[in-house]
Amino acid sequence: MSFKITFTALASLALIASCGGGGYKSAARYAPKAPIAVGSASGQISRACLMSDRKARSRQLCGCIQAVADMSLSGRDQSLAASFYSNPQKAQDIRQSDNPNNERFWKKYREYADTAEQICG
Repeated sequence: MSFKITFTALASLALIASCGGGGYKSAARYAPKAPIAVGSASGQISRACLMSDRKARSRQLCGCIQAVADMSLSGRDQSLAASFYSNPQKAQDIRQSDNPNNERFWKKYREYADTAEQICG
């Protein structure tokens, strides 16, 4: 599975995990403000990313992904998204769910994932 597909799936799942908390903020409005200072970005998603078995993982990439998550996902959404690293099937289950809350989360997660891909590469 390619990194891009894996990252997109994991990013989507991460969005689902953080339903609540700080509320939803559109990640797209932050994209023009790149570059992001990633050296100090740490959190649930960054830790899950660094502990994953992904070949492309690095402190810089995982920190960047976390920085985008901090701008666009609530803490609850980040928790859910971080869980996708250890359980990718969970992401698929949420993506395919007919539950309105899961559908809302997936929409936020996709926006987050697309933004992270644009900013973090």
